[in-house]
This record gives sequence, structure tokens and C-alpha cells, in this order.
Amino acid sequence: MKIKVLGTGCSSCKALYENVLKVVADSGIDATVIKEEDLIKIMSYNVMSLPGLVIDEKVVSVGRKLSASEVKELLIR
Repeated sequence: MKIKVLGTGCSSCKALYENVLKVVADSGIDATVIKEEDLIKIMSYNVMSLPGLVIDEKVVSVGRKLSASEVKELLIR
């Protein structure tokens, strides 16, 4: 699984990234987690509100700092 957290470094983006790392570690999910901060790459996902969460190249959340439980729900589908 490939997970990208889209964000330029705001507190919500950092919090989402930390929640994703925690869920992946705690759940034993085999995933690569990337923090994408390049605005050109972020815009290629048609994301205009940050943070964004992308799982296997599919945008699953935009403009919300998800809690760890919300992240886990998205990853274990």
C-alpha cells in the first residue's frame, strides 16, 4: 500500500501525517508513507484544500485533519 499525505507543513498536515504513521505502525500495515509538500504534485491530485490523504493514488480525504481512528477506518477497508 502506498499512502501520501498532501500538505505544505501546516499544523493540520503534520498532525495527519503523524496519525497515519501511528496507525500504520500500530496496525502492522505494510505501507509506504510519503509526506508530499510539492505544490505542483499536490495540485496534480486536484486537491485545493489541505491536508489531503491519498491511498494507492486515490484521494480519500481533503481539507480535514483525520483522527487516528478515522485514518484506521480508511486504511483497513
